Amino acid sequence: MNVTLPISSSLHLRPEAEQAPTSGIVDVFNYGRHREGLIPLWVGEGDLPTPSFICEAATRSLAAGETFYTYQRGIPELRQALARYHERLYGRPVDAERFFVTSGGMPAAQIAVRMVAGTGDEVLIPTPAWPNFAGAITVSGARPVGVPMNFSEAGWSLDVERLEQAITPRTRAFVINSPANPTGWTASLADLTAVLDMARRHDIWIIADEIYGRFVYDPALTIDGRTPSFRDVMTPEDRVLFVQTFSKNWAMTGWRLGWVEAAPALGQVIENLIQYQNSGTPVFVQRGGVAALDEGEAFVAHQIERARQGRDIVSRLTHSGLVDLPPPSGAFYAFLRVKGGRSSQEIATRLIDEANVGLAPGTAFGAAGEGYLRLCYARNPQILEEAVQRITAALPGLAS
Repeated sequence: MNVTLPISSSLHLRPEAEQAPTSGIVDVFNYGRHREGLIPLWVGEGDLPTPSFICEAATRSLAAGETFYTYQRGIPELRQALARYHERLYGRPVDAERFFVTSGGMPAAQIAVRMVAGTGDEVLIPTPAWPNFAGAITVSGARPVGVPMNFSEAGWSLDVERLEQAITPRTRAFVINSPANPTGWTASLADLTAVLDMARRHDIWIIADEIYGRFVYDPALTIDGRTPSFRDVMTPEDRVLFVQTFSKNWAMTGWRLGWVEAAPALGQVIENLIQYQNSGTPVFVQRGGVAALDEGEAFVAHQIERARQGRDIVSRLTHSGLVDLPPPSGAFYAFLRVKGGRSSQEIATRLIDEANVGLAPGTAFGAAGEGYLRLCYARNPQILEEAVQRITAALPGLAS
């Protein structure tokens, strides 16, 4: 039996460590973790295992004895593969020196934050937002400042004026996640241009999380099969740090493999931060990343189509008349609101008890998420059909 003891003030822990927020997603996950027959749609990952061609590349590397320290910035083969991938995706050559391999998207986010913000600084985040960014900012000693997005029948939208009004002399960066977790909001080129112009005027960094950029459903927001990117509007002089991961596109959440993209001039700074974070990412993991980038397009296309089917299935929750759910334009989450429902935490708990379905409470994504629930639809369509039936049956009681 685990017992949590109160932290004594006499331990003199750093406030940024003590103030690291607890994950509201994990709280609900733990509540329903061992329920027999529960359909878990609370975490941000699909249900497909990593493809065999990726696993086999890592296995060959292990068999070859590649188990030693390696390049802090990532093996040259992976950085070159990242350059090739971005050239295919964005239609222009990219320097491999822009890419720095990390042990997952979360370390990439932490490195980006630590480069630009620290004690006494502020970082602005449009909310509802993935909570780990607020956590990364908090543990760096800076203060995350949520800037509520607009919501209407058409869905979520960025309030550019509100974002600019939130800037203070302490503001060091914006975090822009598009397509967004959890709302599915996807920035237009006009949105990105407005944010970039604002960052230039106020001398502010942009931390760009475009992890779900391949998952787009709105034709008006689609550029050659992807979403708009800051790469489409920025110049080499603009202060933009991209954080990325292999987790979503290639079903590699458990591999812990990601990257930071930045100007090559920042290379030594990033290398130093990697050195003091984990001293580099295992070579055999990186070999899997090379295979994913060079051989994985068919699998990514399958993932996208599967998510599109999931989006269509989950949209049927609106047929009950008891759910607000504008179609998300990107990512693979439905951010839904039960009409007449009470707190997000209560509804999420009751759905576990009464429908045996696990969703994440909206408050896990900031105060602006109260009243909402996040559902990950990157799942087997048959399982999603069953989940929709269970939730629909429980809705009258939840809305009363």
